[in-house]
Amino acid sequence: MSVLSIGSMNLDYVYQVPHLARPGETLMATAMETKAGGKGLNQTLALARASATVRHAGCIGPEGAALRDLLVENGVDVSLVQTVEAPQGSAFIQVDQTTAQNSIVVFGGSNTALTPERVVEVLDSAQTGERVLLQNEVSSMREILAGCAKRGLSVILNPAPYSDDIATMDLSSVEWLIVNEVEVEQLTGTNDPDEAWQIVQSRWPSTSLIVTLGEQGSVCFCQNERIVQEAYRVRAVDTTAAGDTFIGYFVAGLEKGLALPQCLQQASLASAIAVTRPGAAPSIPWGKELLGFDA
Repeated sequence: MSVLSIGSMNLDYVYQVPHLARPGETLMATAMETKAGGKGLNQTLALARASATVRHAGCIGPEGAALRDLLVENGVDVSLVQTVEAPQGSAFIQVDQTTAQNSIVVFGGSNTALTPERVVEVLDSAQTGERVLLQNEVSSMREILAGCAKRGLSVILNPAPYSDDIATMDLSSVEWLIVNEVEVEQLTGTNDPDEAWQIVQSRWPSTSLIVTLGEQGSVCFCQNERIVQEAYRVRAVDTTAAGDTFIGYFVAGLEKGLALPQCLQQASLASAIAVTRPGAAPSIPWGKELLGFDA
């Protein structure tokens, strides 16, 4: 079975800086590169490089043909990628050369051109049993979630970047909710994963939860299971696509029928490899690289 990934596709403008710019400060970047990115594209690539079958749906601007080509090169079905007359979605990323931490400003552009009418066409193409992977960088999120619930499609939702209206949407179709330590507090009002799990259970009883905690690893809640996954210790260069890599590899593990601890282990390892490399999409490893990685 395949995964239907409905998500953003960006051109990332990445600036290497001595430290993240403070309010009112002007910095000289030591290097600048243009790379492929966007949470949707990154997660789709991670799925594909983990050997999952994936279809990508979304919108690119006239300048975005290279993004579609990249997906094709990685074996992704792009028949649902639409070219629109809107500026290409983009991100402006500062990367601290010392800590590898980043600061990101995203411009929606073409990613905000996904219309409710187009959502119907995309979801009508879904196959029985196909999971839908979502982030929050495209328009018509309310219609996508409602349409998935109507059709009985299971959703993996990464509500990033977080917006307050997420909690007001129909999340009854969400099989897995995957958030980081900031997003979990925004969604539930607490940054304690165990307390957040109790709140998620009370609101959406059929939803499982993963909270990613950066260097502290991740914690997974599914029914009566609580699984802690330690982070692999590596020398980080750029953390931009760490979360997206984790999500793509985790979902690929679900698709392969792996046990949850194994899904989390491979997701954590893939994420560790990604942060040792610069860029977003270029940093995402292929599955075979996990076999020989010495963490």
